[in-house]
Amino acid sequence: MTTLIGRTRARAVETLSLDSTDNRNALSAALVGELADALTGCAKDGDVRAVVLTHTGNTFCAGADLRDPPQPDALVGLLRQIVELGKPVVARVTGHVRAGGLGLLAACDITAASSTATFAFTEVRIGVAPAVISLPLLPRTDPRALARYYLTGERFDAAEAARIGLVTASGDDVDAVLGPVLDGLRRSSPQGLAETKRLLTARVLEAFDRDAADLTALSARLFASAQAREGMTAFLERRDPEWVV
Repeated sequence: MTTLIGRTRARAVETLSLDSTDNRNALSAALVGELADALTGCAKDGDVRAVVLTHTGNTFCAGADLRDPPQPDALVGLLRQIVELGKPVVARVTGHVRAGGLGLLAACDITAASSTATFAFTEVRIGVAPAVISLPLLPRTDPRALARYYLTGERFDAAEAARIGLVTASGDDVDAVLGPVLDGLRRSSPQGLAETKRLLTARVLEAFDRDAADLTALSARLFASAQAREGMTAFLERRDPEWVV
């Protein structure tokens, strides 16, 4: 059976790789389910100190798979699972990140990106909004920057992602950036990591408790709308949607 999540381990750090290059690691229902299962396994494994979330190919994640999208509540569950996991989750990005993929980054505790990575909130260009992924994004990212990039869909680079708090650090060699981070996690006690993460994620989980139901409903309503159908059709047909002037 084909797996969409690669798994390796080195010195108590489990690396989970999004491995669905045929659709640029888009968030399909199958990929979301497999990643959730892999994270559950990491949570139960006492030999795992931390998790690295990375990718194969030149795209970390292209956002939702428009041909096989996950249910909004499944995506909420995955994002919350990353936030609540009792072990640090570190994102390693060397490629492009779009739309829902940015929610994965925001849910992670630490994110390192190479200088070649690019980022964009493209939802507005297909007639929807970054609803569900706002749960981890809004508490952790500069609000004025989010206003610009949410509303315009502009692409920005890793240095800008670091400036606005979407990314922890960036550099030409992402593994050199991550070296001291992973060393620090390996030197830290499991209990210390779990309780420190609980302190750091309290505000993010408050947003999930308060807003998840409303944002899930908003996402479902927008994806079922006529404008979203036009936007998604235009995207798949590689043309401008009818509202472009």
